[in-house]
Amino acid sequence: MSASFLWLPFDRLSPRQVHDVLQLRQRVFIVEQRCAYLDADGLDPQCWQGLGTANGALVATARIVPPGLAYEEPAIGRVVSSPDHRRAGFGRQLIEEAIRETRRLYPGQGIRIGAQRYLERFYGSLGFVAVGEPYDEDGIPHVHMLRAW
Repeated sequence: MSASFLWLPFDRLSPRQVHDVLQLRQRVFIVEQRCAYLDADGLDPQCWQGLGTANGALVATARIVPPGLAYEEPAIGRVVSSPDHRRAGFGRQLIEEAIRETRRLYPGQGIRIGAQRYLERFYGSLGFVAVGEPYDEDGIPHVHMLRAW
């Protein structure tokens, strides 16, 4: 099964879409991963939001951060798949769609991600290469990764 993806600037999301995105991110990042942090970090209103749906449910989401906002290059962040739909391939499809959309929005630029270390091989299989030293973010090991144009 594959998901349908919609990419919208934050201010074009419906209230229900905002709720569903924030609920999924909180369910995984804060509850499941037991990580207390401010998910609504102030960047979302300036980002493109990706919503992956299947059978009417939000199964995956990510945001595209414009260049210069968090990093020199555009970034893909807040990448999450629904726990109810894991192992269905939505995570890979989400990143492939996010790469395509980032290239459309910001042609000719590399793409940065701050990957959780346990996902380094997954992102590597999608063309990302680790740069710099691993770092701790909210108690979870991360590494910056770049994907060339």
